[in-house]
Amino acid sequence: PNGYGMFNMTGNVWEWVADRFGPLPKAARLPIADPTGPSVGLARVQRGGSYLCHVSYCDRYHVHSRTRNDPDSSTANCGFRVAAPSNARTKHPA
Repeated sequence: PNGYGMFNMTGNVWEWVADRFGPLPKAARLPIADPTGPSVGLARVQRGGSYLCHVSYCDRYHVHSRTRNDPDSSTANCGFRVAAPSNARTKHPA
């Protein structure tokens, strides 16, 4: 597990994110956190890699890896995660 006790956070399927795909900004102009990509365009960002990636031909088994795909495409190696802000956690009674 990672530091939060979660397993398999990368490598199963490409993860859809809300951002539109565009060229990465130059390193000196990267935002400090949460870059959002262009405001228009069809292609969306996918990140993380999938079970089709293999070390012998694909360098995409990392959370920071990114690629693009169109929202109307159909593929078995793409998915999404449901997440909540860390301050939204509820405490369970002991």
